[in-house]
Amino acid sequence: MPDLLHHLASFARFAAARGEREHHDADAMRELASKPLELTRGLELEWLGVAGYRLSYEGQTIYIDPYLSRVPLASVIRRTPAHADPSLHERFLRPSGRVVGVLVGHTHFDHAIDVPAIARRYECSAYGSSSLVNLMRLHGLAERAVQVEPQRRYELGPFTVTFVPSLHSKLLLGFAVPFDGELTCEHLDALSPSAYKCGQVWGIHIEVAGMTFYHHGSANLIDEAVPHGGVDIFLAGIAGRSFTRDYWMRILPRLQPQTIVASHFDDFFRPIDATMGFSTNVNLAAVGDEVAAVSRDFALATLPPMQPVVSSD
Repeated sequence: MPDLLHHLASFARFAAARGEREHHDADAMRELASKPLELTRGLELEWLGVAGYRLSYEGQTIYIDPYLSRVPLASVIRRTPAHADPSLHERFLRPSGRVVGVLVGHTHFDHAIDVPAIARRYECSAYGSSSLVNLMRLHGLAERAVQVEPQRRYELGPFTVTFVPSLHSKLLLGFAVPFDGELTCEHLDALSPSAYKCGQVWGIHIEVAGMTFYHHGSANLIDEAVPHGGVDIFLAGIAGRSFTRDYWMRILPRLQPQTIVASHFDDFFRPIDATMGFSTNVNLAAVGDEVAAVSRDFALATLPPMQPVVSSD
């Protein structure tokens, strides 16, 4: 009950000052996006919005949780079918050379809806949970689906990828994960936003060009599974962090990242070509103080959406 009251009070404060809060979040994003990100020469990193990224090196590319075909809130409420829009892939995806894989942390619609179409477009495999395999099978792409094994090293071109067992934050006022369970839909015309069940959740560890990245789009964790130390860049989805007890205190001492890149704070119901908004009560402006309360040794940044970042060398 105390946690419920805390979450309700937090939402009430947000609702009472929503305009001011979003103004502060916009200021924080501009400041964080102005900070340079140190990358190995030849590496490119692009934020696609929400928890989605493109990472490219030596003419080869991986996508992580790419989400371009934004589902309007009305579709969630009405449970209408939700599918990818290939025209958005044509406009916004800019892989450097060959796409060697699509990596999926979990199968909620804002992480997985575009994955089958991208795998088909670039003739590559998608890596993730059994729920992802079911989704790919629905699209006639079972042969391009890889159900990953925890801690196994997957060599994808220059990228070495390891999937780390994880959890999803309990966004429903701290009590439950939305759309929890396995994706078991049997027909594409029944694939509504709520049919994109969460499935197994993964953190994704990536090694490339002498750098290490840890992608975590779900803001919860299995403490003992998180890698210990040495991560250069932590791609941190922050939307659900307030629903996970001591999130930063638990994950940052384990990862010891040089830089935290915040993401999954934008309004993922808005079209990708619309002016960016912020998720409800996400409070990006508070992240700096939250991280500093653990340690001031961690740099904090974010990326401007759809603008590739390359080495400054």
